[in-house]
Amino acid sequence: MSNREVVVLSVGGVRFVTRASTLQQFPESRLARMLNEEDREFKLVNGEFFVDRDGTLFSYIMDFLRTLQVSLPTDFSDYQRLRREAEFYGLYPLADLLSQEHLLRPRLEILEVHFSLQEMQAFFRIFGSCSTTVGTLAEQITVFTGQQSGQSWNSPFPSQKPLVPLPLERPSHHDVAFHCGTDYSAGDQFVARYVSIKPDNRKLINGTNVLGLLLDTLLKDGFRLISTRTVSSEEKVECYSFERTRRPAGLTVTVNQTPGSSGAAQAKRSQVQKGK
Repeated sequence: MSNREVVVLSVGGVRFVTRASTLQQFPESRLARMLNEEDREFKLVNGEFFVDRDGTLFSYIMDFLRTLQVSLPTDFSDYQRLRREAEFYGLYPLADLLSQEHLLRPRLEILEVHFSLQEMQAFFRIFGSCSTTVGTLAEQITVFTGQQSGQSWNSPFPSQKPLVPLPLERPSHHDVAFHCGTDYSAGDQFVARYVSIKPDNRKLINGTNVLGLLLDTLLKDGFRLISTRTVSSEEKVECYSFERTRRPAGLTVTVNQTPGSSGAAQAKRSQVQKGK
């Protein structure tokens, strides 16, 4: 039976089909011993192994055996029950990861966009609870500057004149600041600042247009607008608040086969960072 390539299990009435090698990822587990009919909890009926356990939770057990990674839905809450199932099957590396529930739970991200208009310029400051998200957003935003003749707020981008990219202000890891528009320099000369937000290729000078593009970018990235308020009526500062449920980093187990261990698996815990 241990040499059988395809194995069928019925767990609490839910049918699973997998490879024997998948069940043997951890040779000391009950699932691996099941293939040799060494565990009475598993009954072989009409060529299928039957076990009276939770079939829904077993789907996460199978996903772990196939990927060696714990990745749970954002609405998952049965951590203790899944850990109990992992212990029943003798998958102690999985049970160990599930004991670190705080690493597996989804996290709520909060992000605020402060926007103000002052004459011919618009000022932006973005605050975020997750520094990684703020850093990623900062990489998408580029500010270009150049001295233009007769430039005004609504004038089109003068493609014939080169613009110089400017670094964004990063007061801390959790916020980023920039501004756009025009400022009087000398004579009929104006210093103009344009903003580009990837993947959009446009260079925008109008602050209202930049705000619209920024908000649209956040919405497409999974954020939800939860409130809009005026922070300062005198300075004309508006605040747009967003939230997003962020999946945690996946937790993975590395299995090493060591000489002389009779195929016993050693598990080591590590984190796999996922991009946002």
